[in-house]
Amino acid sequence: QVQLVESGGGLVQAGGSLRLSCAASGHTISSYAMGWFRQAPGKEREFVTAMHWSGLSTYYAESVKGRFTISKDNAKNTVYLQMNSLKPEDTAVYYCAADRYRSSGFEQEDVWDYWGQGTQVTVSS
Repeated sequence: QVQLVESGGGLVQAGGSLRLSCAASGHTISSYAMGWFRQAPGKEREFVTAMHWSGLSTYYAESVKGRFTISKDNAKNTVYLQMNSLKPEDTAVYYCAADRYRSSGFEQEDVWDYWGQGTQVTVSS
């Protein structure tokens, strides 16, 4: 079992930056693909970004490409989401996800085994 706890959310003005953290426990994440999803009010949860379990490849939704960056620190067992140039439409609850040895299908919500509880990000205009 892997437990995931997100932190770092908050209120930020449009154009600002935030860095979300997802601390994992119960198992080392070095063999886990890690991902971030988000859910805006009244909308379905959507894929944001993911990292191949090897750490060698990253994937981004078109809406965040060039603005968001996923990274992983195996020593701290933590994955990060650096969010720059934030827009009001980025407002959502952001969820961290993990799946061992996943190498494809990152955008599919139902393939991820472990989820965090989410952290709220609000971007004001």
